[in-house]
Amino acid sequence: QVHLVESGGGLVQAGGSLRLSCAAPRRPFSSYDMAWYRRAPGREREFIATINWNGRNTRYADSVKGRFTISRDNSKKTLYLQKGRLRTEDTAIYCCHEDVGVGYWGQGTQVTVSA
Repeated sequence: QVHLVESGGGLVQAGGSLRLSCAAPRRPFSSYDMAWYRRAPGREREFIATINWNGRNTRYADSVKGRFTISRDNSKKTLYLQKGRLRTEDTAIYCCHEDVGVGYWGQGTQVTVSA
């Protein structure tokens, strides 16, 4: 069963922006820290950003710091990733994750950045 569902991916021009969403309608969403990861073709999954349960603390990978913003709306049980100044190397499948020891993973949404 799918517990986290990402959306908002697509084809974007380099330098453009995109917002990804991760819906968790059946999860105790506000109890969990959440995170975004990505996996590019032929590469290992890498950490992108994390946000604590109430949204007051965030942390970013160096590769996206200053370009991406993680946020959440606990009333909607939804996690967001606002992505700006996109680069071709940002092309990947983006997945959300419950940032706890046995947290669930989403199936991912594809983002393709064209030159």
